[in-house]
Amino acid sequence: MSFKDALTTEEKLRIVQELVPGKQISIAHIIANPDKILYEKLGLDPSVDYSKSAIGIVTISPAETAIIIADIAIKSAGVELGFVDRFSGTLIVTGTVSETEAALHALVDYADEKLGFTVCEITKT
Repeated sequence: MSFKDALTTEEKLRIVQELVPGKQISIAHIIANPDKILYEKLGLDPSVDYSKSAIGIVTISPAETAIIIADIAIKSAGVELGFVDRFSGTLIVTGTVSETEAALHALVDYADEKLGFTVCEITKT
C-alpha cells in the first residue's frame, strides 16, 4: 500500500519523530546591518540604528542550555536578549556588530571549553 493509499483508507497513519540531542552548538550566525523588516518580522525592537546593528542567532542542544548561553551572551557584551527558547534551543541577541560578535565568541568558547560541547564556526553575513 502506498503512502497516498494509506491516507485514503480508514486506518490512521502514525508518524514517530525523535530528537536525539547531542551536546552541540549547530548554528552560530551573525547578520550584520539587517534590514528593518527582518527586525519587525522577528518581533525585535525596530527602533535601533540599522547602520550599526546586528542580530546573532544560535541553536544549541540540549535545548535547556539556551538559558545558560543567553546569560553568558548578555553578561559578556552589551547585547540585548531578543529571544530565548529553552524548548527548541534557540537564542537571538541584538546589538552592534562588535557587541554581537563578542557575545557569540564568549558563548561558543564557554560551551567548548567549560561544557565540553561540539561547536560550529561562527558565520557572518
